[in-house]
Amino acid sequence: MSWKSLAALTLAASLLGGCSVVERLVYRIDINQGNFLEQQDVDTLRYGMNKEQVRYVLGSPMLVEPEYPNTWYYVYYHKPGHNEPVQKNLVLKFNAQNQLVALSGDFEAGPKFMDPIN
Repeated sequence: MSWKSLAALTLAASLLGGCSVVERLVYRIDINQGNFLEQQDVDTLRYGMNKEQVRYVLGSPMLVEPEYPNTWYYVYYHKPGHNEPVQKNLVLKFNAQNQLVALSGDFEAGPKFMDPIN
């Protein structure tokens, strides 16, 4: 191999290998969408709360389907700049009297969920 071929090969390898390094140097913003909830927010929910009380505690839901107005979806999506995205869901179910009866998703019901509300 001549020195020109070796120099060209070295230059090509360094340029192609540098693409992954350059990718990390480019700033990417974090993307946050939806309802940011923490477990302590969910812990304040009680069985039998009405929709207005739940909306006061957690804010407006991300999705309420027209066919199922007694099911509320709280969805949070977080995409850090160069890392994998994270999505958390909370699904609340109400009965015909607009009282909270169940919750499911990525959050657990609080230890006082079944305690009566004052």
